[in-house]
Amino acid sequence: MKKLSARRRHPLAAVVVLLLALAATGGLYAAFAPADKAQADETAQSLAIKEGQKLYTVGCASCHGTGGQGTSDGPPLVGVGSAAVDFQVGTGRMPAQQPGAQVPEKPVIYSQAQIDQLAAYVASLGAGPITPTEKDYSAEGANIAKGGELFRTNCAQCHNFTGEGGALTDGKYAPSLEGVSAKHLYEAMQTGPQNMPSFPDSTMPQQQKRDIIAYVNAVNGEDTPTPGGFALGGLGPVSEGLFGWIFGLGSLIAVAVWVAAHTAKAKKS
Repeated sequence: MKKLSARRRHPLAAVVVLLLALAATGGLYAAFAPADKAQADETAQSLAIKEGQKLYTVGCASCHGTGGQGTSDGPPLVGVGSAAVDFQVGTGRMPAQQPGAQVPEKPVIYSQAQIDQLAAYVASLGAGPITPTEKDYSAEGANIAKGGELFRTNCAQCHNFTGEGGALTDGKYAPSLEGVSAKHLYEAMQTGPQNMPSFPDSTMPQQQKRDIIAYVNAVNGEDTPTPGGFALGGLGPVSEGLFGWIFGLGSLIAVAVWVAAHTAKAKKS
Protein backbone atom coordinates (compact mmCIF):
# COMPACT_ATOMS: atom_id res chain seq x y z
CA MET A 1 0.00 0.00 0.00
CA LYS A 2 2.83 2.38 0.80
CA LYS A 3 4.43 1.71 -2.55
CA LEU A 4 1.15 2.33 -4.39
CA SER A 5 0.41 5.58 -2.58
CA ALA A 6 3.90 6.85 -3.26
CA ARG A 7 3.22 6.57 -7.00
CA ARG A 8 0.06 8.67 -6.87
CA ARG A 9 0.35 11.96 -8.76
CA HIS A 10 -0.33 15.33 -7.22
CA PRO A 11 -3.84 16.65 -8.07
CA LEU A 12 -2.36 19.68 -9.88
CA ALA A 13 0.10 17.69 -11.92
CA ALA A 14 -2.31 17.26 -14.85
CA VAL A 15 -3.03 21.00 -14.90
CA VAL A 16 0.69 21.80 -14.99
CA VAL A 17 1.24 19.38 -17.86
CA LEU A 18 -1.67 20.88 -19.81
CA LEU A 19 -0.40 24.44 -19.35
CA LEU A 20 3.08 23.42 -20.49
CA ALA A 21 1.63 21.78 -23.57
CA LEU A 22 -0.45 24.85 -24.42
CA ALA A 23 2.56 27.12 -23.97
CA ALA A 24 4.66 24.90 -26.22
CA THR A 25 2.11 24.90 -29.04
CA GLY A 26 0.98 28.49 -28.75
CA GLY A 27 -2.40 27.39 -27.47
CA LEU A 28 -2.04 29.42 -24.30
CA TYR A 29 -1.80 32.60 -26.38
CA ALA A 30 -4.72 31.53 -28.52
CA ALA A 31 -6.80 30.89 -25.41
CA PHE A 32 -6.35 34.37 -23.98
CA ALA A 33 -5.51 36.61 -27.02
CA PRO A 34 -8.99 36.78 -28.58
CA ALA A 35 -10.46 38.39 -25.50
CA ASP A 36 -7.62 40.92 -25.36
CA LYS A 37 -7.96 41.65 -29.07
CA ALA A 38 -11.73 42.10 -28.81
CA GLN A 39 -11.26 44.46 -25.90
CA ALA A 40 -8.65 46.44 -27.85
CA ASP A 41 -10.95 46.67 -30.89
CA GLU A 42 -13.81 47.84 -28.68
CA THR A 43 -11.59 50.46 -27.09
CA ALA A 44 -10.41 51.72 -30.49
CA GLN A 45 -14.01 51.89 -31.76
CA SER A 46 -15.10 53.81 -28.66
CA LEU A 47 -12.23 56.24 -29.15
CA ALA A 48 -13.16 56.72 -32.83
CA ILE A 49 -16.78 57.44 -31.88
CA LYS A 50 -15.67 59.93 -29.25
CA GLU A 51 -13.37 61.78 -31.65
CA GLY A 52 -16.02 61.63 -34.36
CA GLN A 53 -18.54 63.24 -32.04
CA LYS A 54 -16.17 66.16 -31.52
CA LEU A 55 -15.79 66.63 -35.28
CA TYR A 56 -19.54 66.31 -35.73
CA THR A 57 -20.29 68.95 -33.11
CA VAL A 58 -18.03 71.46 -34.86
CA GLY A 59 -18.81 70.75 -38.52
CA CYS A 60 -22.22 69.07 -38.74
CA ALA A 61 -24.46 69.70 -35.73
CA SER A 62 -25.56 73.17 -36.84
CA CYS A 63 -27.48 71.66 -39.77
CA HIS A 64 -28.13 68.05 -38.74
CA GLY A 65 -28.84 68.60 -35.04
CA THR A 66 -26.76 67.85 -31.98
CA GLY A 67 -27.90 64.21 -31.96
CA GLY A 68 -28.32 63.72 -35.70
CA GLN A 69 -32.07 64.29 -35.44
CA GLY A 70 -32.05 66.77 -38.32
CA THR A 71 -33.20 70.39 -38.58
CA SER A 72 -34.85 72.62 -41.15
CA ASP A 73 -31.39 73.05 -42.72
CA GLY A 74 -30.39 69.38 -42.90
CA PRO A 75 -31.94 65.90 -42.91
CA PRO A 76 -31.65 63.47 -39.96
CA LEU A 77 -28.63 61.18 -39.94
CA VAL A 78 -29.97 58.45 -37.69
CA GLY A 79 -29.78 55.22 -39.68
CA VAL A 80 -27.88 56.56 -42.73
CA GLY A 81 -24.86 54.44 -41.77
CA SER A 82 -21.14 54.93 -42.15
CA ALA A 83 -21.24 54.46 -45.95
CA ALA A 84 -23.31 57.64 -46.43
CA VAL A 85 -20.85 59.65 -44.34
CA ASP A 86 -17.85 58.25 -46.18
CA PHE A 87 -19.43 59.17 -49.52
CA GLN A 88 -20.73 62.65 -48.65
CA VAL A 89 -17.66 63.80 -46.72
CA GLY A 90 -15.19 61.84 -48.85
CA THR A 91 -16.37 63.62 -52.02
CA GLY A 92 -16.37 67.05 -50.38
CA ARG A 93 -20.13 67.48 -50.63
CA MET A 94 -20.28 67.76 -46.86
CA PRO A 95 -19.97 69.98 -44.97
CA ALA A 96 -22.07 72.02 -47.40
CA GLN A 97 -21.05 75.58 -48.15
CA GLN A 98 -24.63 76.77 -48.53
CA PRO A 99 -28.11 75.29 -48.94
CA GLY A 100 -29.39 74.76 -52.46
CA ALA A 101 -31.20 72.45 -54.83
CA GLN A 102 -28.20 70.13 -54.81
CA VAL A 103 -24.90 70.11 -52.97
CA PRO A 104 -22.03 70.00 -55.49
CA GLU A 105 -18.80 68.06 -55.20
CA LYS A 106 -15.86 70.13 -53.94
CA PRO A 107 -12.38 69.61 -52.45
CA VAL A 108 -12.32 67.39 -49.36
CA ILE A 109 -11.50 69.18 -46.12
CA TYR A 110 -11.16 66.18 -43.79
CA SER A 111 -8.48 63.50 -43.77
CA GLN A 112 -9.55 59.87 -44.27
CA ALA A 113 -8.88 59.20 -40.59
CA GLN A 114 -11.25 62.02 -39.60
CA ILE A 115 -13.84 60.78 -42.10
CA ASP A 116 -13.65 57.33 -40.51
CA GLN A 117 -14.19 58.88 -37.08
CA LEU A 118 -17.20 60.87 -38.28
CA ALA A 119 -18.59 57.73 -39.91
CA ALA A 120 -18.11 55.76 -36.69
CA TYR A 121 -20.05 58.35 -34.68
CA VAL A 122 -22.93 58.61 -37.15
CA ALA A 123 -23.09 54.81 -37.40
CA SER A 124 -23.45 54.68 -33.61
CA LEU A 125 -26.67 56.72 -33.87
CA GLY A 126 -28.48 53.93 -35.74
CA ALA A 127 -27.78 50.95 -37.97
CA GLY A 128 -27.31 51.66 -41.69
CA PRO A 129 -25.20 50.74 -44.73
CA ILE A 130 -21.63 49.95 -43.72
CA THR A 131 -18.60 51.44 -45.49
CA PRO A 132 -17.53 48.84 -48.07
CA THR A 133 -14.14 47.18 -48.12
CA GLU A 134 -11.89 46.97 -51.18
CA LYS A 135 -13.08 43.40 -51.71
CA ASP A 136 -16.68 44.62 -51.98
CA TYR A 137 -16.10 47.08 -54.82
CA SER A 138 -13.20 45.41 -56.61
CA ALA A 139 -13.89 44.98 -60.33
CA GLU A 140 -11.81 41.81 -60.47
CA GLY A 141 -13.84 39.10 -62.17
CA ALA A 142 -16.64 41.54 -63.02
CA ASN A 143 -18.70 41.22 -66.22
CA ILE A 144 -18.45 44.52 -68.12
CA ALA A 145 -21.12 43.57 -70.67
CA LYS A 146 -23.55 42.66 -67.88
CA GLY A 147 -22.63 45.89 -66.12
CA GLY A 148 -23.52 47.83 -69.27
CA GLU A 149 -26.95 46.21 -69.35
CA LEU A 150 -27.55 47.00 -65.68
CA PHE A 151 -26.32 50.57 -66.12
CA ARG A 152 -28.55 51.27 -69.12
CA THR A 153 -31.53 49.81 -67.24
CA ASN A 154 -31.04 51.54 -63.89
CA CYS A 155 -28.72 54.52 -64.34
CA ALA A 156 -28.67 55.87 -67.92
CA GLN A 157 -31.96 57.74 -67.57
CA CYS A 158 -30.18 60.29 -65.39
CA HIS A 159 -26.43 59.76 -65.87
CA ASN A 160 -26.44 59.29 -69.66
CA PHE A 161 -25.37 56.09 -71.41
CA THR A 162 -21.72 56.49 -70.47
CA GLY A 163 -22.09 58.32 -67.17
CA GLU A 164 -21.59 61.83 -68.53
CA GLY A 165 -24.38 63.15 -66.29
CA GLY A 166 -27.39 65.25 -67.15
CA ALA A 167 -29.90 67.84 -65.99
CA LEU A 168 -32.90 67.02 -63.81
CA THR A 169 -35.83 69.13 -62.60
CA ASP A 170 -35.84 72.10 -60.20
CA GLY A 171 -32.16 72.91 -60.60
CA LYS A 172 -31.00 69.39 -59.75
CA TYR A 173 -28.70 67.27 -61.88
CA ALA A 174 -27.10 63.84 -62.16
CA PRO A 175 -23.34 64.38 -61.82
CA SER A 176 -20.76 62.99 -64.20
CA LEU A 177 -19.29 59.66 -63.13
CA GLU A 178 -15.98 60.23 -64.88
CA GLY A 179 -13.10 60.03 -62.41
CA VAL A 180 -15.28 58.86 -59.50
CA SER A 181 -13.55 56.18 -57.44
CA ALA A 182 -14.93 52.64 -57.34
CA LYS A 183 -15.49 52.99 -53.59
CA HIS A 184 -17.67 56.08 -53.99
CA LEU A 185 -19.58 54.52 -56.89
CA TYR A 186 -20.38 51.54 -54.67
CA GLU A 187 -21.39 53.77 -51.75
CA ALA A 188 -23.64 55.86 -53.99
CA MET A 189 -25.49 52.72 -55.04
CA GLN A 190 -25.68 51.64 -51.39
CA THR A 191 -27.03 54.88 -49.98
CA GLY A 192 -28.77 56.74 -52.81
CA PRO A 193 -27.37 60.25 -52.22
CA GLN A 194 -29.58 63.28 -52.89
CA ASN A 195 -31.87 62.51 -55.87
CA MET A 196 -30.53 59.04 -56.57
CA PRO A 197 -32.49 55.94 -55.49
CA SER A 198 -30.67 53.45 -53.28
CA PHE A 199 -29.81 49.94 -54.41
CA PRO A 200 -29.23 47.78 -51.31
CA ASP A 201 -27.92 44.25 -51.65
CA SER A 202 -31.48 42.94 -51.42
CA THR A 203 -32.31 44.86 -54.62
CA MET A 204 -28.94 44.80 -56.39
CA PRO A 205 -26.45 42.17 -55.16
CA GLN A 206 -22.79 43.02 -54.69
CA GLN A 207 -21.76 41.25 -57.89
CA GLN A 208 -24.09 43.43 -59.97
CA LYS A 209 -22.67 46.56 -58.32
CA ARG A 210 -19.18 45.39 -59.23
CA ASP A 211 -20.32 44.77 -62.81
CA ILE A 212 -21.64 48.33 -63.06
CA ILE A 213 -18.43 49.76 -61.63
CA ALA A 214 -16.40 47.79 -64.17
CA TYR A 215 -18.57 49.15 -66.99
CA VAL A 216 -18.31 52.77 -65.83
CA ASN A 217 -14.53 52.46 -65.52
CA ALA A 218 -14.33 50.86 -68.97
CA VAL A 219 -16.31 53.52 -70.83
CA ASN A 220 -14.63 56.41 -69.03
CA GLY A 221 -11.07 55.09 -69.02
CA GLU A 222 -8.21 57.03 -70.56
CA ASP A 223 -7.58 54.25 -73.09
CA THR A 224 -11.23 53.92 -74.13
CA PRO A 225 -11.50 54.49 -77.92
CA THR A 226 -14.07 56.93 -79.33
CA PRO A 227 -14.49 55.88 -82.98
CA GLY A 228 -17.24 58.44 -83.47
CA GLY A 229 -14.97 61.34 -82.59
CA PHE A 230 -16.48 64.05 -80.41
CA ALA A 231 -19.20 62.01 -78.74
CA LEU A 232 -21.49 64.85 -77.54
CA GLY A 233 -22.11 63.38 -74.11
CA GLY A 234 -21.38 59.83 -75.14
CA LEU A 235 -24.26 59.49 -77.55
CA GLY A 236 -21.96 58.57 -80.42
CA PRO A 237 -21.65 59.42 -84.12
CA VAL A 238 -25.41 59.48 -84.76
CA SER A 239 -25.78 62.57 -82.60
CA GLU A 240 -22.82 64.16 -84.35
CA GLY A 241 -24.41 63.56 -87.74
CA LEU A 242 -27.69 65.05 -86.57
CA PHE A 243 -25.86 68.05 -85.14
CA GLY A 244 -23.94 68.55 -88.39
CA TRP A 245 -27.08 68.13 -90.50
CA ILE A 246 -29.20 70.63 -88.58
CA PHE A 247 -26.64 73.31 -87.83
CA GLY A 248 -24.40 72.72 -90.85
CA LEU A 249 -27.26 72.76 -93.34
CA GLY A 250 -28.85 75.66 -91.52
CA SER A 251 -25.62 77.64 -91.78
CA LEU A 252 -25.37 76.92 -95.52
CA ILE A 253 -28.95 78.11 -96.06
CA ALA A 254 -28.25 81.29 -94.09
CA VAL A 255 -25.11 81.99 -96.15
CA ALA A 256 -27.02 81.35 -99.40
CA VAL A 257 -29.78 83.80 -98.37
CA TRP A 258 -27.21 86.43 -97.42
CA VAL A 259 -25.36 86.06 -100.74
CA ALA A 260 -28.61 86.22 -102.74
CA ALA A 261 -29.76 89.33 -100.89
CA HIS A 262 -26.51 91.16 -101.45
CA THR A 263 -26.39 90.10 -105.12
CA ALA A 264 -29.87 91.56 -105.70
CA LYS A 265 -28.87 94.86 -104.09
CA ALA A 266 -25.75 95.04 -106.25
CA LYS A 267 -27.80 94.61 -109.42
CA LYS A 268 -30.27 97.35 -108.45
CA SER A 269 -27.49 99.80 -107.74
